[in-house]
Amino acid sequence: MKRVAIGKQSFEDIRKKDCFYVDKTAFIKEWWEMEDDVTLITRPRRFGKTLNMDMLNCFFSNKYKDRGDLFEGLDIWKEEDYRRLQGTYPVIFLSFADIKANNFKDTKNDFVSVINDVYKQHSYLLKSDKLTEAEKTIYGQLDTYANNADVNKEISNEIVCRAIKSLAEMLYKYYGKKVIILLDEYDTPMQEAYVNGYWEELVTFTRSFFNSTFKTNPYLERAIMTGITRVSKESIFSDLNNLEVVTTLSLKYTTVFGFTEQEVFDALDEFALSEQKGEVKAWYDGFVFGEQKDIYNPWSIINYLDKKKIALYWAESSSNGLINNLVQKGSPYIKKMLETLISGENIKVPIDEQIVFSELDYSEDAVWSLMLASGYLKVISAEELNMIRESDNEYELALTNREILFMFRKMI
Repeated sequence: MKRVAIGKQSFEDIRKKDCFYVDKTAFIKEWWEMEDDVTLITRPRRFGKTLNMDMLNCFFSNKYKDRGDLFEGLDIWKEEDYRRLQGTYPVIFLSFADIKANNFKDTKNDFVSVINDVYKQHSYLLKSDKLTEAEKTIYGQLDTYANNADVNKEISNEIVCRAIKSLAEMLYKYYGKKVIILLDEYDTPMQEAYVNGYWEELVTFTRSFFNSTFKTNPYLERAIMTGITRVSKESIFSDLNNLEVVTTLSLKYTTVFGFTEQEVFDALDEFALSEQKGEVKAWYDGFVFGEQKDIYNPWSIINYLDKKKIALYWAESSSNGLINNLVQKGSPYIKKMLETLISGENIKVPIDEQIVFSELDYSEDAVWSLMLASGYLKVISAEELNMIRESDNEYELALTNREILFMFRKMI
C-alpha cells in the first residue's frame, strides 16, 4: 500500500517517493493536441490544479530533460511521440497563490517577488553572450527592488508588466525555441483586491501584465492559467482574443481535476476501505464538470484515505472568507435561498460564468455564480433564458454534497 502524502504538490516528489497518485497524465496529450494558444481552466480550490501544473512543468520543461523516469508506468508514457516530446521546451512556471496583500502597493511588491524568483531560476542566462546588457539589466532591477526593505521604493509598472515577456524573449534567444508559460492561481490577487477595496487599481495593472505576457508575446508557444473563478473578460481579459476558457460548465478536461468515482473506488479498494464506498460517496461526491457527474473532491478523499474517518476536510481547509462574508452580508432573499438549499431542496437562478467581483455587493445572481464556480453548488439542470446576454442561463442548483451542507449549517 502506497503512502498518502497530504498537501504535497510536487509531482517529482510524489513520483520519486512512490506516494499515492491518481494518474492524470492523459491531460498532457489532451491539452497539447487542442493547440489552443492560451488556456484558462477554472476549478474549485484544492482540486489538484497546482499538482497538475507541476506535472506539466515536469513533462515539458527542459530542466527535466532525460527525466522520463517520472512518467514511467503512467498513461502518457504509452505514447511514443510524447516520450520524444518530454523535456524539450523552456518553461516559465509561476504562481500567484501567495499574493494576498491588503493594498495595491504590497500586491505589486509581491508580483515583483514572484517574478524575481522565476528570473533566479534562469540565472544561467546572465552568463550568455546571446543576451544584451539591457536585457541582463532587468535581472538587477527586479532583484534590487525585491530585496529593498525601503517602504518608499519604486519600480515602474511597465518593467513589472513586461518582465515575463522579456524573460520569454531571453529564453528564446538562448534555446532557439518558444516558451511555454504556466500560471497557477491567477485570480488569488483579484479576490484579495475585491475584499480589500483596491479592485480598480489591480485590474488596470493585471490587464497590462496579461496583455504583455499572453497576447503581444511573439516568444510564447502556449500557456495555461488556472484559478477558481473566471474573472470578467471586460475587466482583465479584454485584450486577449486568443484565450480558450474552460470553466466547470465546459465540456473540456472534465476528468482532469478531481477524482472520478472509479478512481475513488479503486483507491478505497487499495486501502482496504471497500465497505465505506457508500458513506464516502454521500459525503464527498457530487461535483459536476460539464456533463461529467460523480466527481469527488480530492482533498477530502486523500485525507480520508490517510485518517480513515469522515470529517469536513475540504470545507475546513480554508476560512471560506469571501463566501462567508457574502452570506453574512447577504440580503434576506439570499439567506432564504440558502435555507432552501440547506433543507435539501433545489433553487433556480440565472448564472453568468464571468464573475464580476464589483457586482457581488449588489447582484444576487453574481453570488450564485461565485458559489457554483467555487464548488459549493452543483448543477442539476439548465435551461436557456430569453435574455440579451447569451451567457445567461437559468440553472437548477443544489448543495454539492453532505460536507458542504454541514459547512453551511455552521455558517448560517
